[in-house]
Amino acid sequence: MPGAGAAGPAPEAAFPDPHRLSQSPGGRPGPSRWPGGTPVRPRGGKAAPLAVGAALLALFAGGIGGAVGVYAARHSDSGSDRVTLPQASVGSGDRARDSIAGIAASTLPGVVYIHVRGTAGEDTGTGFVLDTKGHILTNNHVVGAAGKGGDIEVTFNGGQVSKAKVVGVDSGYDLAVIEVGGVSGLHPLALGNSDSVRVGDPVVAIGAPYGLEGTVTAGIISATRRPITAGGKTDGTEVSYVDALQTDAPINPGNSGGPLVDAQGRVIGINSAIRAADDSAGPAGGQGGSIGLGFAIPANQAKRVAEELINTGRATHPVIGVTVDMNYDGDGARVGGKAGDAAAAVTPGGPGDQAGIRTGDVITAVDGERVHRGEELIVKIRSHRPGDRLTLTVVRGGSERTVELTLGSATGN
Repeated sequence: MPGAGAAGPAPEAAFPDPHRLSQSPGGRPGPSRWPGGTPVRPRGGKAAPLAVGAALLALFAGGIGGAVGVYAARHSDSGSDRVTLPQASVGSGDRARDSIAGIAASTLPGVVYIHVRGTAGEDTGTGFVLDTKGHILTNNHVVGAAGKGGDIEVTFNGGQVSKAKVVGVDSGYDLAVIEVGGVSGLHPLALGNSDSVRVGDPVVAIGAPYGLEGTVTAGIISATRRPITAGGKTDGTEVSYVDALQTDAPINPGNSGGPLVDAQGRVIGINSAIRAADDSAGPAGGQGGSIGLGFAIPANQAKRVAEELINTGRATHPVIGVTVDMNYDGDGARVGGKAGDAAAAVTPGGPGDQAGIRTGDVITAVDGERVHRGEELIVKIRSHRPGDRLTLTVVRGGSERTVELTLGSATGN
């Protein structure tokens, strides 16, 4: 038997294809064979070659027709066979400046994302550019993990990364100013006037919730002058007292220190705290998710503190020169020191002493606004500047009276 690569005689088919032409050794068509293999000689000379040619032509034409039919079926442009879905054309990328997209476009270049590493661990948050000198405003609790000698890294919205140093912090207001150097093209954000904010005003919050940088959320101002405290025993930080703007714009961990802006893209607040669904202790910067209760430090308060931190490294706090009994469970804020040390409750010569406030007095209102507990009194006082004049409503021995005083000053930390 010939090898796999050898040429040998092809075996005859038991039933040869009647349309296949036999080949002569020279490659020319030989005589056709019927089943049985007996050669059949043509009669009459030229008739047989014509018949063979006709058969070939019919076979070729049939093959061409079949191929054309298959191609046509596969590539038909008829509506019943080819589906084309409607789609809008590419439109302009421009948006109105007061739309959410327009506000985001004008604000995002001035927002930064902060990563802090230090002996106290790591933390992340947001901030925004204050001026072309490289000053950035954020929360104290964002940079607190850096401690002394820690590392603060700032990422700009365009992707540029820079090291930053702390200029000054104030735990009482939960604000901090950091500074970057050698960065060009800084985009400071304009500050709005938070005293002009009204309930129902639209707002946009920008930050990096759970590390998702450049996140934009929208909502409204749902309340103003909301007294809140954040930090303290639950997270080991100093207690912050804020007369806050409340918003339903979704704010989550990582938004802290980021801007809350109005419809003109002006910063009216610094996102600082949330009340989470699992947070029964009160507003805090904890790890719970947003339930539509976010709180921002008003821009007017933040502006004053930021200026003092930049210019002096420390911020001042307005004081009335009295100690508040934080364990008092009645309505209002009672003046009282530690047990057995009632005399220390009113600072001699301080604003409260000069206004005639005494130990045991209960302060129930500041400039006509009710206060129901000690924290609320501190928040109301902190919302002013040293030197401001206030009218306090005081209850003593069941009798109500009003006193006026000028706020003193103390240096924060």
